[in-house]
Amino acid sequence: MKMMMFAWAMIFCLGIPVHSKYYKTVTPGAMVEKVTHLHFFLHDTLSGENRSAVMVARANLTKPDNSPTPFGSLFAIDDPLRVGPEPTSETIGNAQGLYLSSSQDASKFTIVMYVDFAFTVGKFNGSSCILFSRNPVTEGDNREVTIVGGRGKFRMARGFANIKTSYFNATTGDAILEYRVTLYHYGD
Repeated sequence: MKMMMFAWAMIFCLGIPVHSKYYKTVTPGAMVEKVTHLHFFLHDTLSGENRSAVMVARANLTKPDNSPTPFGSLFAIDDPLRVGPEPTSETIGNAQGLYLSSSQDASKFTIVMYVDFAFTVGKFNGSSCILFSRNPVTEGDNREVTIVGGRGKFRMARGFANIKTSYFNATTGDAILEYRVTLYHYGD
């Protein structure tokens, strides 16, 4: 009797389908693309006690370079994003990432940036957009850089940002940059 119950239990177990796929193919429904315009100021501070950007690597150059951002230097940033250029204006998020000083000619100062703009208040709290682009700093006040992704409400974002230098100190490297961002995304 026990043997027969065991046999039926085995047959029953073998008859249950096993789903061992680690993926599932889904046909997406009609996703609605959204367009969002953002305006904020990034405060990048390389000097003083409360730095928001620090040099993490510097090239071993044979010629002296006394610039605060010499060619080949890599900086890690955790810059506040504010609603205005004033240091006391409301903080709405932070920019974390890296930038590399990529121009040998100081008169054509250029950086390559990887930055995650994370928003910590308001409608976009918990969302971010990601910039990965070349920023030709000396090419004027309407530089365009590329937005390549996002998370949260900016899921699957793409777009661009126009950057205007609001303040720059050539001795310290401190800067306040105005960002006007246009995002195309599918987030909630």
